[in-house]
Amino acid sequence: MSPAGFSTSDLYSIEHNGGPLRIAMVVPPYFDVPPKAYGGVEAVVADLVDSLCERGHHVTLFGAGEPGTKANFVPLWDRIVPERLGDPFPEVVHALRVRRAIERLAETEGIDLVHDHTFAGPLNAPAYADLGLPTVVTVHGPVQDDCYRYYRELGKECSLVAISDRQRELAPDLRWVGRVHNALRPDLWPYRAQKKDYALFLGRFTMDKGPHLALDAAHEAGIPLVLAGKCSEAPEKAYFEEYVRPRLTADDHVFGLADATDKRKLLSEARCLLFPIRWEEPFGMVMIEAMVTGTPVVALRGGAVSEVLVDGVTGRICDDPAELPGAIAEVASYDPAACRAHVEANFGADTLGGGYEQVYRQLLAETTIGYGDAFALPLPVGAAISGRA
Repeated sequence: MSPAGFSTSDLYSIEHNGGPLRIAMVVPPYFDVPPKAYGGVEAVVADLVDSLCERGHHVTLFGAGEPGTKANFVPLWDRIVPERLGDPFPEVVHALRVRRAIERLAETEGIDLVHDHTFAGPLNAPAYADLGLPTVVTVHGPVQDDCYRYYRELGKECSLVAISDRQRELAPDLRWVGRVHNALRPDLWPYRAQKKDYALFLGRFTMDKGPHLALDAAHEAGIPLVLAGKCSEAPEKAYFEEYVRPRLTADDHVFGLADATDKRKLLSEARCLLFPIRWEEPFGMVMIEAMVTGTPVVALRGGAVSEVLVDGVTGRICDDPAELPGAIAEVASYDPAACRAHVEANFGADTLGGGYEQVYRQLLAETTIGYGDAFALPLPVGAAISGRA
């Protein structure tokens, strides 16, 4: 039961009727969908789009790069712009381009709703409301400090979806309409029961992600560490030089940025994934990516870690970095099949598509934009999901 007073299982228990929905899906312009290497948001959106299409909905995806999903793809840039990640200019220009493209699509083919996965894009919600279109916004990042103030000021035109219960707990007064955990397609990930003798860190090189803690833990546990991930921005490089490089030994290996193939291989062969976060991680895709390959996770408690892992079964959740070396030794005895089964049961792409479909239909029922009795729901159910009386 969340602090807002609703059971997250309610999201999946609504009885509804209705035909296919026409969904405008918006992603940032930095990476392909699905991404070739780095790009957690893009990986989730790729699986979501395909799941929605398989469920019979019509999805138009607005982004950049090459088409890679079952949706109708509308590229708004000549190429992806990963080198400009963190620069506000592409965010603003992309939002303007998306707005014009959605206006054209609404006029020519028709749209039922907009689902935005960008940061600046939700600022278009009032314009979409003028077209009779509700806007769903998945909050993929933190909800504290400046981000909290931003999401609070978006107003009633934006309906926010959390990716974990913990994320929602940290800002219970935002206009949440539900929670849908991130997910993946297990059939696209390898499973390996026999592991090699190394631990893996896979993520951005930042203090919040804690690769320096992963190195300390692996060294004390007597196991080599492979470090793979993004280290391209100036703060990441500075952190690497100050905290990572001085700790490296001859047994460690800095792999660099792993593409989709390399990432699967590294995860499936590792004895464990080290996830020593020091911040309120909203979800943590790499944890389910590790578990689906049969690899347990050793993590520090924080953010959604306790929602994603089953402590003592699919991973070990530690409260202090000093506990990490012992946890590395402990998880070597965990059952790889149990790790994969946990993902298949709780974080599959069909659950992702079904969860968002429920959000869409509930939102359309509440806003009654151009719909009749086909989408009508009893008020108490809607109030329970949205947190509104």
